[in-house]
Parts: sequence; C-alpha cells; structure tokens
Amino acid sequence: MTLEEIAKEIGVSKSTVSRALSGKGRIGEKTRNRILEVAKRGEEREEMARTRTVTHNIGVVLPSDVYYGSGVYFQNCLLGVCESASMLGYNVLITTSNAHDISELQSLVESNRVDGMLLTRALEDDRALQYLSQANFPTALTGTCRYDNIIQVDTDNEGAAEKMTTLLIGKGFRRFAFLVKDMSYNVDRKRHEGFCRALIKNGISEKDQLFYNGSIRMEFLDAIIENIISKKVECIICGDDEICTMVMSRLQAEGYRIPKDVAIASLYNSTNLDCYSPAVTAVSVAASQMGGTAVRQLIQRLRGENYEKKTMLDYDILFRKSTN
Repeated sequence: MTLEEIAKEIGVSKSTVSRALSGKGRIGEKTRNRILEVAKRGEEREEMARTRTVTHNIGVVLPSDVYYGSGVYFQNCLLGVCESASMLGYNVLITTSNAHDISELQSLVESNRVDGMLLTRALEDDRALQYLSQANFPTALTGTCRYDNIIQVDTDNEGAAEKMTTLLIGKGFRRFAFLVKDMSYNVDRKRHEGFCRALIKNGISEKDQLFYNGSIRMEFLDAIIENIISKKVECIICGDDEICTMVMSRLQAEGYRIPKDVAIASLYNSTNLDCYSPAVTAVSVAASQMGGTAVRQLIQRLRGENYEKKTMLDYDILFRKSTN
C-alpha cells in the first residue's frame, strides 16, 4: 500500500504515516500501532496477489432478489458479461449476495476460484464493495460507488430522471407520483435526486408530489393506486420496468384509462413493457452493453493492459403514448 492509501484508510496525514513507519518523530502509540497494522495487512494482501494462481474465472454477483422479479436488467447485463468474457477466454462463475450476507462472494475470493469480481448492483453502504476495495481485489461494478479502485460502468441515472421529468413538465404535467423500490440502492437514490432537481428547476413544489419507497408490492398496490387517484396525480413515474408493469396492470384491471385518467412512465425500459398498450414512455439503457463493457475493462486490468476506471454510457428517452 502507498502512504496515501494508508493515510486515507485511517484518516491521518501522509506525514503521520511516514513518521510511524520510519519510527522517527513524535506520534501517539495508538495511532502508530494502527498504521503498522494497516501497513502489514496491505503487505499481506499484496503478497497474496503476487502468489495467486490464475484461474481465468470472473465471479459475477447478482442481487438475491433477482429471482423474485427485477430480472430483465440483470439477465441482459449477465448476457453481456458472458459474451464478452467468453470472447476474451474467461469463464463466468455466478453467485448472489444481499446487504447482510456476502459469505459466498468471500468464499470465491479467499479460495482463489476467481481472478476478479463483477458486481451488478451497488448499495449505499455496500459490504461487498467495502470488502473488495479494502482487499484491493480486481473488481468491476455496473453502477457507481465511492471506491476509486473499483472499475465503474454506469449511465447517468440522475440526469435521465431529471431530463424525463423536465420533458413531462414541458408537456403540462405538474402533479406526480414517484415510485422506487429501495432508496438504499444507489440507482434509486440517483433517480430520485434527478426527479427532485427537475421539480426545483421548474419551480414546482416537492411537497405537492407523492413519493413511495420500498412498499411497491402487489398487496399494497390497491391502496397506493387509490391514493394516487384521490390526490389527482397526473403522471406516475416508476423507478424501473418491474414497478411499471405492476402499476400499469393494476390500473387497467381497475378500469383506468392511460393516459386519459393518469399518465405513466418508467425510468428503465425492457421487454417487459412491450406487452402493454399504450406503449410506455421510458428511459432506454443497453444493459448488455453495460455488463460487457465492465467485464472487458476488468479483464484488461487483469492482463496489465490500459483500462478505463470509469465509463458512462449513453441513454435514450423514448416518448410514447402512455404520456401523450
């Protein structure tokens, strides 16, 4: 580890780290021991990295809820990962994790079964990313995080949400309902920030809007929709395709006309939405391209080649009849 890396992890200056490692200069015993401990751990990690056996395997971490919906994005992302990895001579090992259990991920790393890891979702306080970053293990993420040693491939979710909301405001909508799964997901938090920024820029009060977080389940949908209609919401903005299909199905089952009674849009487009009429206004992002780009950058790092630490992919906003 460099002096800067040690200093950043502990929260002291580089000069303090230098004094502790050299044994010269005045420094508290507790701080000195902490610095020496971190430096030793760093040396052990570097030695482990030097002696690791190359497996030509990439571990891919899917969120555990992928089996209970929200699958299309992750399926397409995984398809891009597998295609690109195969072309570059690497295999893919798939595992799952959640906010509280990263044991399977740790097992892959510590048993030397993979050369690198690719995560497909980032949380606000992500244990998996923290573990991999501290171990300086070659890692890529389809998303954005605060760790500089993690390869990141994303789209501007905040900007896309702001742009879509601004365009909807331009069409005359003023009263919205905004629905996301979980604000601990970085992507949902960014989308909400973009939505709020569009409101502020256009002089529309946030207090007049409805916001639903984490309770978008079938058993709660009737109450949510009843509240949306009673509050005279003009447009529903859904955080992703899964929420959009649930809400749209329920609205149409109850006899509401889209967009005459209420308009609807999704901040992620997928084939799930193709089954619905009218066609749904949505943000289009190439998930397979995101996965493929992330694994290619990761493999280039593993090979000692030049690679991009951060990549932002373009998005399109598809305006369709659901907000006409």
